[in-house]
Amino acid sequence: MTASMAAKEFGGRVHVVNNQRISVTQYQSVADAVEMAKKGYSGKHIKDKLERDKLESSIYIMVNDLKYLKKGGRITTAGALIANVMNLKPVLQIQGDKLDAYAKCRGIKSAKETMIAAMHRDFDERFKEYVDKKQMSLLYAYSDMPSGDVDQWKKEIERAFPGFKVRGEALSLSIGCHIGPGSLAIACSKITE
Repeated sequence: MTASMAAKEFGGRVHVVNNQRISVTQYQSVADAVEMAKKGYSGKHIKDKLERDKLESSIYIMVNDLKYLKKGGRITTAGALIANVMNLKPVLQIQGDKLDAYAKCRGIKSAKETMIAAMHRDFDERFKEYVDKKQMSLLYAYSDMPSGDVDQWKKEIERAFPGFKVRGEALSLSIGCHIGPGSLAIACSKITE
């Protein structure tokens, strides 16, 4: 709302895009906007294209420690305690503007396998048309992890998706502050042209 109000001060030269992207998928939208600007597209044209493709992305996030979800009031103290004792690693999904529970996994290895399988399913079904046309980016993210663990996650994704260039970033603060350190994510985003 504030950005839209501020944009009015620039007489149509500034456009605010609301394409419901967050974290690494939002980064992809910025990269796409830069490429379209280099091709000479107008700001309005870029905005319209990015908003047209707003639901063409997917993120799966493994939460490493539930105490941060508990602190934020998203789960109960008892739920967090039981999950941590049982080594449960919830996998959440973001599809468009919705954050939902996806799976409960026992341990990090199982959570990684679950996220990679979910992305394969998205590539084989939901995004097949874009994958076939080479219009899908593959991304990973993490929150406060040792670089060796991050590199290992990237290698696992590269093995699971040969032929894809995989790019990664730290999870945005808007996500990281809710899920805490040690979390991993895999994401995809349609490349808007």
